[in-house]
Amino acid sequence: MSKYFVSTALPYANGPFHLGHVRSTYLPADIFCRYHRMIGDDVLLVGATDEHGTPIAVQADKEGKKPIEIATRYHNMIKRDIESMNISMDNFARTTDPLHYKLSQDFFTYLYEHDYIYPQSEQQLYCPNCGKFLPDRYVEGICPVCGGEARGDHCENCGRALEPHELEDPHCLTCNTTPVIKDTQQYYFKLSSFQDELTEYIENNEKLTDNVRNYARNWLKDGLKDWTYTRDMDWGIPVPLDEAKGKVIYVWGEAFLGYLSSAAIWTRKNNPKWEEYWQDNAIHFIGKDIIYHHAIFWPALLKAHDCKMPDNIFAGEFLSLEGLKMSTSKNWVVWVDDFIKKYDADLLRYYLTIVAPLNKDTDFSWDDFQRRNNDELADVLGNFLHRTFTFTRKNFQNKIPEFKDPSDEDLEFLNLIKECPEKVGNLIDNMEFREGLVEIMKIVKAGNKYFNDQEPWKAIKSNEQKGANCIYLSNQLCKVLATILKPYMPSTSDKIAGIININPSDKWENGSEFLETGHEINKAKPLFKKIEDDEIAKEKEELYKNLETKEKKDDNMEHEEIMSIDDFEKVELRIGQITEAEKIKKSKKLLKLQVDLGYETKQIVSGIANEYDPEELIGRKVVVLVNLKPAKLCGEKSEGMILATENAAALLGVEDQCEIGERVM
Repeated sequence: MSKYFVSTALPYANGPFHLGHVRSTYLPADIFCRYHRMIGDDVLLVGATDEHGTPIAVQADKEGKKPIEIATRYHNMIKRDIESMNISMDNFARTTDPLHYKLSQDFFTYLYEHDYIYPQSEQQLYCPNCGKFLPDRYVEGICPVCGGEARGDHCENCGRALEPHELEDPHCLTCNTTPVIKDTQQYYFKLSSFQDELTEYIENNEKLTDNVRNYARNWLKDGLKDWTYTRDMDWGIPVPLDEAKGKVIYVWGEAFLGYLSSAAIWTRKNNPKWEEYWQDNAIHFIGKDIIYHHAIFWPALLKAHDCKMPDNIFAGEFLSLEGLKMSTSKNWVVWVDDFIKKYDADLLRYYLTIVAPLNKDTDFSWDDFQRRNNDELADVLGNFLHRTFTFTRKNFQNKIPEFKDPSDEDLEFLNLIKECPEKVGNLIDNMEFREGLVEIMKIVKAGNKYFNDQEPWKAIKSNEQKGANCIYLSNQLCKVLATILKPYMPSTSDKIAGIININPSDKWENGSEFLETGHEINKAKPLFKKIEDDEIAKEKEELYKNLETKEKKDDNMEHEEIMSIDDFEKVELRIGQITEAEKIKKSKKLLKLQVDLGYETKQIVSGIANEYDPEELIGRKVVVLVNLKPAKLCGEKSEGMILATENAAALLGVEDQCEIGERVM
């Protein structure tokens, strides 16, 4: 028996759960943990809400409430959503718990006393009217790249990551005063000291997935820089130093510890020590947007504290909605609570697992959700279960018939049933969750084919044993499904077990055990119903109404401006070729590029330094927005924009035959 310490990414307590949270983190963690519990492993699954940082403080200011009130409201919502999705958490805590405060301050003190944290003066925006330094989200202004409204951490209009000092016409979010630049002392963590250890960890840990390893490499290749560990603000965990009054531990400096404090709270209620689980197998399930933090910052903090680094970090990719990026500000999301009020949680668990592997971005589509529910759950799985049970009741008095004199087809199907639990289990163990569910659906389809080929409705009259063998094996598959569906669809699994008249399975090995001849089953009920077209039409109508709503800042909503063809014609996109590329010393994410457009060369500053080395860009053709207002970034003039996917993950591809300077229409 192995022990597993499994954690889910800490959701930020400024809103309830939407489908993206479930798909990337909570559902895969639950599938993994349920399976390992069923094979006899000792599993501890923990999580917590992340309740510090500027967004909660900003929201509290807007509502005239205390930050803890905002955090409590959303903690309760998130906990409700997790429970409604049948996520089998052992403990779900809060980073405002007193034990978390103590653990975080003790951790800081240890690092400070062992010379891993040091003070350093830096410049920061300061509001003379409020009398305080301004964290990034307390600053608003104009984006230097696109000219749109932006805040201190990023531009809502073009999506660029920003620093507060880069904004044009900055002002304090609280009082609208223009801030000034002022010196302040912060405390830095010596992240640069762990370059070699982290490189070894990333390159030689065979358990890490490719997306985690590749994202981390982008930070390591340029050399790690020390990391700010404190902030000037009221809301947060106070720095435990007399000379650091008014400073709190940066949220990323203490949020990681929410995994450990949640486990420690669990330990207080239970006998086993959480450290035993961590030392055996420590696994984090996260979304890909926080890979850097978990693959670089967190392991370095643990190493500095002489703790074991995580064995594995599993990062789920993004989920879009109807082909568009989910946006809580535009309400372009499907909230878990709204979904659960209309549909069973197992339907969502099935869809979010089967739609794509977790190492790929995917899309939630209401039409596709309806299709998979109707075609796969109702017509394939539901149909097999229902007609097996119904035929058993009508022809064998609800009892499992005798199995004898099997045909080659019977033996072939019997072997498929026997082999299925091991196949599915191995896939789940390897974190190939979709593939495991696909394997289950494959054997259900094979069961339907076997049932059709055997024609028990005819055989029961002409060859009773042939019909009996068919129903015997079909019931055995139903019994197996009651076990192997448990990690994916726990409620459905229990319902199948109830019809078969067995206890809900908590052991994977039970899936290989067959029902005895004469075992009596209960009356069957349809487990899935088809979703009608008008239901889906209504869901889509409500969704698009949200997108079309006019801007209402008080409701935290934004209007999606629709561009006319005349407006689009003003946008001038052309094919360019990068002739020079170099890093900008003042920035980790910016590269200065010289781009040949045929008729002229433009200098463009682009935030792709984490994704591309300068030398690999030389000679590459790119799509350039050429008629953009020039702006200065980190003191360098930028005369356009290179088109890339969101977060600069990939430059848009250009065919070799495209001519330099050619306009893109």
